[in-house]
Amino acid sequence: MRVMQSMYYDSIYGTNNNKLTNELFDVNKQIASGLKIQYASDDVRTFSETMRLDNEVATLGQIKKSTDNGYKVSNQSDTILNDFTTSLDRTKTLFVQAANGSQSDQSLDAIANELRGLEDHFKNLANTSINGQYLFSGSAVGTKPISDDGIYHGNDQSMNALIGSNNTQQYNLTGAELFLGEEVSQNREITSNTINRNILADYPNLQATGDNTESMLTSSDSMRTLMGDIDAETDPENTYHFYLRGTRSDGSTFKDSLTFTDTDTIDNLLTKIGEAYGNNGNLEVVNVSLNNAGEIVVEDKLNGSSKLDFHLVGAVDFDTTDGNDEADINDAIYANPGAIDNLDGGETNFTKILDGSNDLYVKEFVKSDLNVDTTIQGLTYDKTEFSKDGSKLSANVPQVLKKTQLVDVNGVITDTIPKEKENSFAEPSTKISEVANAKKEIVPNTDPKTYTLDGTVFDLKGVDIEGNAYSVTINLNSDGSTFSPDGGVTNYKIFDMGDPRDAVAADDMTYQQLMDVMNMVVTNSYPASEDNADDYDNAISLSNEKGSTSLSYDGKLEFLDLTASNTQAIISLADSNAGNFDENASVMTFNTTNALTIRDPKTDFFKTLDEAIAAVEEHKLYPDASIGTTTNIGIENAIQMIDDLSEHVTRSQAKVGAQSNALNNSLERTSLLEVSTVSLRSSVIDTDLAEASLRLTQLDTNYQAMLSTVGKVSKLSLVNYL
Repeated sequence: MRVMQSMYYDSIYGTNNNKLTNELFDVNKQIASGLKIQYASDDVRTFSETMRLDNEVATLGQIKKSTDNGYKVSNQSDTILNDFTTSLDRTKTLFVQAANGSQSDQSLDAIANELRGLEDHFKNLANTSINGQYLFSGSAVGTKPISDDGIYHGNDQSMNALIGSNNTQQYNLTGAELFLGEEVSQNREITSNTINRNILADYPNLQATGDNTESMLTSSDSMRTLMGDIDAETDPENTYHFYLRGTRSDGSTFKDSLTFTDTDTIDNLLTKIGEAYGNNGNLEVVNVSLNNAGEIVVEDKLNGSSKLDFHLVGAVDFDTTDGNDEADINDAIYANPGAIDNLDGGETNFTKILDGSNDLYVKEFVKSDLNVDTTIQGLTYDKTEFSKDGSKLSANVPQVLKKTQLVDVNGVITDTIPKEKENSFAEPSTKISEVANAKKEIVPNTDPKTYTLDGTVFDLKGVDIEGNAYSVTINLNSDGSTFSPDGGVTNYKIFDMGDPRDAVAADDMTYQQLMDVMNMVVTNSYPASEDNADDYDNAISLSNEKGSTSLSYDGKLEFLDLTASNTQAIISLADSNAGNFDENASVMTFNTTNALTIRDPKTDFFKTLDEAIAAVEEHKLYPDASIGTTTNIGIENAIQMIDDLSEHVTRSQAKVGAQSNALNNSLERTSLLEVSTVSLRSSVIDTDLAEASLRLTQLDTNYQAMLSTVGKVSKLSLVNYL
């Protein structure tokens, strides 16, 4: 084959020119764009790696933004809680000043005014917002958390920031936790509210040899110093009867009758009270003592329980020469033996005992502001009327879940209340059996013991919204629960939501079903028939148009009259055994003349603060039911309550601080990762300008060399041709 001139040209110039031109173009493009490749086809591996790193950078950016936003909220919450702590320190200082017995009434009023100002300050802090979003409302950031009455209106939902792949961190502190939180390590403490002085010291002519003449009562004093006498003689001895009722740490209720004589001491009484709660030689579940005002204080040794309650009545008949002991509620003179109301004929004013007006002295240890159906207020424990405030009727006993196993009618364990729900407030869907202290054994002599509400009867009494008196029995039965407004002549089924519908079994009855019955009764909206589910539902719907029965935020039953601003309705709800010491203790209580709460695992910040300030406003050092508000806790107890609030806020702040630290660490870590990832991406996709420039120089040199070679070859061929 003949070698032609064009073949030289194509071989040396054409092929190399295209290759070098493309390479020069690529290098210039890299230098101009700063990127190694423009399209996936340029380099599939580099493109894939770049896309992965782009996604990583975008994710880190989202994490950084989320963490930064969360940190701002958490850090601001920490700042607000600092202010809370500082203000609580000032609050405690004022209470300590108020407890000084040398303070005048004017000074106490001034202290109370400053405390009310601090209370307003706490509410303002609680309602702090950032960009229109409230810090302490949970996830309901648009809802003002604390209203003027101190009630929390947010929710308990936490909000979380994304701090990594499948990893989040809470950044808010909910008001439910801050203002209504629970300290599981806290022990409940309650107190009576009648100041007990040494009666014999007040009436020296009654003293016998050896009797303590100190004015304030101590636990070593004799029973005579507590209950008195009508003369200085100790022979014959008096017999003192005490009637004790209450609730233990585990939610079980009890009744106990205690008897003492002159030679017994108050310490003997306190010991017996402790034994009723479960104290024995090897175990102490409560500590029972007297405070400086001679009031009985019961401290729970089991932390984390909010169920402890206490009620006590003492009685002595100073004239038993007739053969009767009126202080003994089981004495033959009584037509209804065992009923605490048998003491109604007694006298609570000891001066009237001395002037001969009455021989039966009744001592009340716990009083309340509640309406009661007995002559002597302190006799009644759990047959009390709900308190009234305009159109609302409210109970005062929170319904709290107990630690228990749930069983069916055959004694088979069906469920266990989750640990996180123990000691929590009941909700409408909560079964009454999860709260009640059922006493009837399902299968006798078995271990563990299993109980049922079968056979329990609640008495619902009062006046409906139309002014009509009612007396209704609510009968809990395993074969189907009913309620009757006429002593059993008419028995309305309390329907469940099963298919088919039928009367609910005793142990399955919920608070919602109980509240439905209450609402129908109090609004006078009974079903048209006894056993028709549609009639039952229609009656509920009709009753809901006239009234509303619900559970409050702290688990207490409430009724709201929707037809009047000042309701004429009255409600009393109690176990049918209430007040009878010959019957089992009430399975549960709804409204009681209960002891005052000094300490409790459950926190109610603004309610506690309000009660504490009220003690200063009423100038009460200790609880004293004889003056002012019967249930006022007293300044001494208020100091302890403020201490508990401070500890709770401190723990909450520690949690917020830990959240802030975690978020800050995450923010720093994310920033470093973002820089590192961006740098890595740059090393993968970005052009190395020095390398590219060197490559450009090399390619340019090669291109010039090629052109020179082509030029020489072309000249040589022309000479040869000539």
